[in-house]
Amino acid sequence: MKLGVLTVPYQSLPLEEALDKLKAMGAESVELGTGNYPGSAHCSPDELLADEQKLQHFMDAIESRGLLISALSCHGNPLHPDAEIAEQDHQVWRQTVRLAERLSVPVVNVFSGCPGDYEGARYPNWVTCSWPPDYKTILDWQWNKVVIPYWKREAQFAKEHGIEKIAFEMHPGFVVYNPETLLKLREAVGDMIGANFDPSHLIWQGIDPIEAIKKLGRERAIFHVHAKDTYLDQANIRVNGVLDTKHYSEILDRSWSFRSVGYGMDTKVWKDIVSTLRAVNYDYVLSIEHEDMLASVDEGLGKAIKVLQEVLFKEEMTAMWWA
Repeated sequence: MKLGVLTVPYQSLPLEEALDKLKAMGAESVELGTGNYPGSAHCSPDELLADEQKLQHFMDAIESRGLLISALSCHGNPLHPDAEIAEQDHQVWRQTVRLAERLSVPVVNVFSGCPGDYEGARYPNWVTCSWPPDYKTILDWQWNKVVIPYWKREAQFAKEHGIEKIAFEMHPGFVVYNPETLLKLREAVGDMIGANFDPSHLIWQGIDPIEAIKKLGRERAIFHVHAKDTYLDQANIRVNGVLDTKHYSEILDRSWSFRSVGYGMDTKVWKDIVSTLRAVNYDYVLSIEHEDMLASVDEGLGKAIKVLQEVLFKEEMTAMWWA
């Protein structure tokens, strides 16, 4: 497995300066935002696809440093009920696919999106319960009229451009938020649908990341992995549960908060995550996504890299000589 970093925390730096910094810190690969929520500071599909010289310079900057591009990431909501937002996010997705084709990047990371609750809605409606029965009606409409038709069409578009791994980050607020909903979309659309497995969004829902890896790994549905941690504040959870709409900055009052690797779960859990990924034959990248308000970018990333360097396996497995 390779140690990677999503470059977004260094978006204020020029690309080559950010790459030098990450290389010096121990990164072996980079994940690049191409627009929508991650922004496109280091990798603008429109600019790179329009200028062959810029594209070549971009590729040289990555390759000359011995780095791999693990994925292009354009997390957005192309199913947004606001047609303008949906179209903008959709076009970023399509341009990202075209760029991935040119760069020979095998994985595009996305969110599933979330529609509204009817054709004329203004805002997304993330359904979290089955009763009153209105919510079941909403879910049926979302999945059958919007989500599945859209991703069937877009999976075909991606395939036409040589991309056969669309990696969905299971994220609350969108219709794909856990292994069950990911596999539901995969069953409807095909095996091009898989996971950008980010344990941080699963942990606070009460999902065991080890069991989730086993479930998705048996289906060969893990295409990319994010390394991000979550701290569970058990005192606040005992009072208010895990659903929490307070701003991330209210860390003392929240039920959970994103943390650097090793500051939510202990190192043993990360060793178990890496071991289970190996057991299901995942042999690609663990890409650090830094979103820890208690640590600077340099220090938070540095500590996460140190933990992962300790737990990642770097050599091939040997034959089982004892049995």
